[in-house]
Amino acid sequence: MASDFSVSRACDRKARRRSSYSATLARPRECAGHREARRRVSDDPWSAVDADARVRVRSDGAATIGRNEVRLFDAPDVPQTWHWAAWLAYADVLTDAGDPRGEAIRLEHRCATEGTDPALPAAAYADVERQLGLDGLRADGSWRFTWSRGFVDEACFRLAEDTRSQRRDLVDRLTVDLPHTATVDPTDPERWEGVLIDALLSHPVAHRLRDLELHLTDWHHSAEHAAAALANRIRPRLERLHFGYDFELLYAPGKTSTGGRIDPLDHHHTGLVRTDVWRALPTLRTLELEGAFLFGSVCHDGVRRLRVRGPVVSDGALFELGDTPGVTSLEVEIGTDVFGCLCPVDQLDELRAADYPALEHLDLSEAEFDASPYEVLATLAESSVVPRLRSLTIGELTIEREDIDGDPSTALAELVGRFAHLDLIVDGIVDVEGVDDEEVERLLAASGPKPNPAVGGRDDD
Repeated sequence: MASDFSVSRACDRKARRRSSYSATLARPRECAGHREARRRVSDDPWSAVDADARVRVRSDGAATIGRNEVRLFDAPDVPQTWHWAAWLAYADVLTDAGDPRGEAIRLEHRCATEGTDPALPAAAYADVERQLGLDGLRADGSWRFTWSRGFVDEACFRLAEDTRSQRRDLVDRLTVDLPHTATVDPTDPERWEGVLIDALLSHPVAHRLRDLELHLTDWHHSAEHAAAALANRIRPRLERLHFGYDFELLYAPGKTSTGGRIDPLDHHHTGLVRTDVWRALPTLRTLELEGAFLFGSVCHDGVRRLRVRGPVVSDGALFELGDTPGVTSLEVEIGTDVFGCLCPVDQLDELRAADYPALEHLDLSEAEFDASPYEVLATLAESSVVPRLRSLTIGELTIEREDIDGDPSTALAELVGRFAHLDLIVDGIVDVEGVDDEEVERLLAASGPKPNPAVGGRDDD
């Protein structure tokens, strides 16, 4: 029942602002707030964008990235507000330093406030990409990314097939011209994906990413490579991260970019990623993980929405992921594995209030267990997380006489009563043997948004 659950906002964006022409327009009239913001910015010290050895910084602040010498800054005092006055002041300082992003920011401002042609900032950012060595990544097609106020804002990676024949030359250029976290063997095509990911994530203009999706192909190499690049610096604005690889059946071997085979079971207990990436993502709020045995653990206080597809931690646990006390919404997808087996219903015993103290919404509509839907719901009724929930979504609810001792109608009424304090949502079939649809609907109506009862349920050991 596995399916690709991620809907990419960056990948599916209809309008990609791509152009090779950079227009130069007069600066907007400077207001008093703009002048004051510019004075404050100009009074502050500058620092170079990257500590990587391939970013060489002169004493006057100019940065040389490989063969591309530009005045590229990433000051600690990048505006912390969305008021345009501060960003226009920032743009002026960038322009004075020879950084092409300054003009792009001003054109973006005019487009946002005066309704000017969006092709103008698009062309300006295309010129920025050319000057900063990112045009090769754009042309390769594996990365799709958007700009906002001088920085890459949203980015989505999925290895492109149609540009593979030109990728070796691009990899050679990237490893010379741009900063990177790790050194790889450029003669191994299965490591090129990691180079492409590293090239953008290690670039100074990407450190303020807000939304990032990484759909990996050569994940036996690139998962660790991507995590290391992501963790190489603090990401002060990253709110959403999708990380993992696509699969049809759980534990099925993956196919590499060269047609090779990756066995996910080779990474059981060790995990694909060894780097501790979580401390570099202080503002992360939405985390989507897809695949088996990705991380040793997931430890983050700030994540509010967590979605997992498969046993994403190295020991194979489905719910005991590490330490995520801030999660309010948990979605779990698990289906039949490559051996024809379903997830043991006993895995639900791991779902404890002590591990998810803030959990309010639990979605198991895409989770299949080796038990009947009635048994799954009866097991959930004993969980210590249930009294705290505001909503519970399940895939289907069927009750057959062989599942219970007694009358199905009575069994349904008793079971639904355990969830009377929350919204019980059935995403699929509802079928109770011997009970007509109207009676089933009446009984289910007893489940609704009512005040939570006193916290109870099964005690955590």
